[in-house]
Amino acid sequence: MAGPLVGYRVLDLSRILAGPWLGQILSDLGADVWKIEKPHTGDDTRHWGPPYLKGTQESAYFLSANRGKQSICIDLATEEGADLVRSLARQADIVIENYKFGDMKRYGLDYETLRLIKPDIIYCSITGYGQTGPMKNVAGYDMAIQAISGLMSITGEADGRPGGGPQKVGVPISDLLTGIYSATAVISALLHRERTGEGQNIDMALLDVQVASLANQNLNFLTTGNPPRRYGNAHPNIVPYQVFETSDGAFVLAVGNDQQFRKFCMAAGLSDLAADERFKTNTDRLRHREALIPLVSDHLKHATSEHWISLLEPIGVPCAPINKLDQAFAHPQVVHRGLRIDLQHASGNSAPLVANPIQFSRTKIEYSSAPPMLGEHTDQVLTDALNLSIEEIHRLRQRGVIYSWNAEAVGATQNEAVGG
Repeated sequence: MAGPLVGYRVLDLSRILAGPWLGQILSDLGADVWKIEKPHTGDDTRHWGPPYLKGTQESAYFLSANRGKQSICIDLATEEGADLVRSLARQADIVIENYKFGDMKRYGLDYETLRLIKPDIIYCSITGYGQTGPMKNVAGYDMAIQAISGLMSITGEADGRPGGGPQKVGVPISDLLTGIYSATAVISALLHRERTGEGQNIDMALLDVQVASLANQNLNFLTTGNPPRRYGNAHPNIVPYQVFETSDGAFVLAVGNDQQFRKFCMAAGLSDLAADERFKTNTDRLRHREALIPLVSDHLKHATSEHWISLLEPIGVPCAPINKLDQAFAHPQVVHRGLRIDLQHASGNSAPLVANPIQFSRTKIEYSSAPPMLGEHTDQVLTDALNLSIEEIHRLRQRGVIYSWNAEAVGATQNEAVGG
């Protein structure tokens, strides 16, 4: 069976990452995703390189978030362009946009306008701070969201330690989480529509998502009134749960409960710690963290990371090597799960990509195509979805309303076909 969203159409007006991440998830699940891009320049991330796909000027960043989409270049700032997009909205089930507050209304592409022509449309707006509130007009960027949400206050080494101070996460986590939360919202809205026939407007804010995603750290604060501090690679609620140095590097030891702690101590030759009243329970270990960690740390430095992992993993003590990405993609479990995929790109090259992590038993994910070239599908979609003629597409291209990939070659063929 094909993906669960086969037959649904998504009009994706978004760019950069949060919106495109949502669009890619929906595409992976089987939906047709029409990615509307600005003529000639397209999504900003197309140019966020190097690195680029071999033989192209398509950035690796763009490739990461735009698999399986159809690129259609339309100038929204022209009335004809906005009319084309409204016509596509009539054919769509879902609209995604992440423009600044109010921009879509200027183009006549806001929810209130589109629901008049498509009453059951599901419309997902993604902004930095939402459609309401004192910061609704402020542009949102991932790092700013990581800062204002409190995430950077709990990420990084503690003040006063080498390298101490606030740190951002190594990927744009606020954008990615917003894309994932938005996918949940859109699919829930589809289910609601199936039951009631009603569409709806979804207001997603990066700040809301990032605050909500602080999870246990939020409740550490809300239950005590004390803002959590940075612990570096240690855990605020579990001990020992952090990075430990070894004789040849470092590894992660993630002891999650008292039984695991006893098993760790007995296997590692630290049975005296298991019997110590200061360390019997996790509550005890939290209270005496400063006494316990140096004892464990000094002991683990006397053997290699591989030694400790091979000793602890078979007995159910959570631990792991700290891999670089080349090691991660070569790991037998990652290879077995098929997380790397390669798809043929329109440039003629093979594009290395990362699979969607969802594993269905029946509605298997099928990867239809690599991320598109800019305007690769403009003519195809306008012909198939809107029944535009070759002559009309040529006229729109000549007026700069639309752009097609390899437009010169396509234009020559079309001119010949229409006698001119």
